[in-house]
Amino acid sequence: MINSIDAGLTKRAEIVVPKGIYGHMNVRDFSDVLPQYIASGDGCRITDTDGNTYLDFMCGWGPIVLGHGNPKVQQAVAEQLAKGDCLNGVSPIMVELAELLVDTIAHADWAMLAKNGTDATTACLTIARAATGRRKVLAAKGAYHGAVPWCTPLTAGVTTEDRAHLDYYEFNDIESVRAAAERAGDDLAAIIVCPFRHDVHRDQELADPDFARGLRELCDRMGAVLIMDDVRCGFRLDLAGSWEPLGVRPDLSAWSKAIANGHALAAVTGTDALREAAGQIYATGSFWFSAVSMAAAVATITELRETDSLERIQRAGQRLRDGLDAQAAVHGFEVVQTGPVQMPLLRFAGDDTFTLTRRWTDEAAARGVYLHPYHNWFLGAAHTDADIDDALERTDDAFAALTRSTKERRLLTG
Repeated sequence: MINSIDAGLTKRAEIVVPKGIYGHMNVRDFSDVLPQYIASGDGCRITDTDGNTYLDFMCGWGPIVLGHGNPKVQQAVAEQLAKGDCLNGVSPIMVELAELLVDTIAHADWAMLAKNGTDATTACLTIARAATGRRKVLAAKGAYHGAVPWCTPLTAGVTTEDRAHLDYYEFNDIESVRAAAERAGDDLAAIIVCPFRHDVHRDQELADPDFARGLRELCDRMGAVLIMDDVRCGFRLDLAGSWEPLGVRPDLSAWSKAIANGHALAAVTGTDALREAAGQIYATGSFWFSAVSMAAAVATITELRETDSLERIQRAGQRLRDGLDAQAAVHGFEVVQTGPVQMPLLRFAGDDTFTLTRRWTDEAAARGVYLHPYHNWFLGAAHTDADIDDALERTDDAFAALTRSTKERRLLTG
C-alpha cells in the first residue's frame, strides 16, 4: 500500500542518503507493496505515513518483544530521561542492569554493555583472543554475525586481511567443525555459533543437541572459547540462554535486539574465566553508557521474568503456524514452516527463489499484515489470540488471492 507521502520521502532521501536507504531496511528488496516509512507503532501494530495500519510480524526486525510502546518500558524510559541519559559518569542503572543480567543468564558471571549486536559479537571475538593469545575463529558458513569487515555479508571495501584468521564450518555438522578446528590447531581462539540456523533465503534449522554438545566438548578439549551469538534469539526463546534447554552453556554470549524492547542496547556476558580478559580490552563508545536504554532493559527483562510473556509468545506463534498450515491446505498449496514458532519462517514448497512466497507476503501486506518472504518473522507478547485470528483472516484472503492469480496465469499461458 505504497502512498504518496511515502513516495515523496523516498525521492527526498535519494538525494541525501546513499541509495535512498542502506542496509536491510530497503523495503523494495523484499516487497512491492509495503511502505518504506513507518510513522508509529502501538502494541503489535504499526502505521505508515498515510495512515495504513499493519499487524506487525517483524517487531522492528526483532527488538520489540513486549509490544510497541509498552507502558512499563515507556515509564522507565521517561523516569530515567528526566534524570539524564549521557552523563559524565556512569548512571547507577548500569550496575542494576548488570546484576539483573548475571542473575537471569545461566552462564553469566559478569556483563558489559554496548549499543548494537555487531558491537557485542566483535567484543566477544576480541575477548576470546585476549584470553587465549590465539587468532583463529570458526564461524558457520552463511551465518550473520554483524555488519563490520570481519562478518559483513557484503564484501565491498573488505580486504582479505580482515578475514585472514576466520575459517568456516557447516551448521549442525560437527565433523566439519572438527576439520576446521584441526586446520586451526593450537591457534584456535574461539568458535562462534547461533542458537539455530537462521540465514536468509533458506529454511531455518534448529540445532541438533549432539551438535551443541559436540561444540562444547571440542572447545573444552582444545582450550578454545565457545561464543553464543544470541543477538537475534536472546530473551525471546529462553531467558537463561537459547541453548539452556539443550544443557549447553557458552563461555561468552552476545545479546541485543529484544534486550530493551526497541531501545538501542547490546550486552556481552561471560564466565569468571574470561573476566580478566574482558577487563583488558578497550571497548567503549560515545553512547555505550546511555542510561535511558539501560533503564528500558531493566524494565523489559523484569517484565519478561515476572510474567508469562515467553509462554504467550510461544502460544501465539503456534496458533499462527497451525492456522497458516490449515489455510494453505484448504487453498491447495504446500508450505514449509521452519524455525521456532516464536521466530517463524514460511515458504511455498519448491519455491527455492522465494518468488511465490513474495507474491503471497505482498498479498498479505495489501491486507494489512506485515511479513517477510525470506527473513524470519518475530512474535511478541503483544500478539493476543484475537490478533492472531485477525491476521489469519487476512492471510486466508491472501491465499485466496494467490489462488486466483495463479489460475489466471495458467489460463494466460496455457
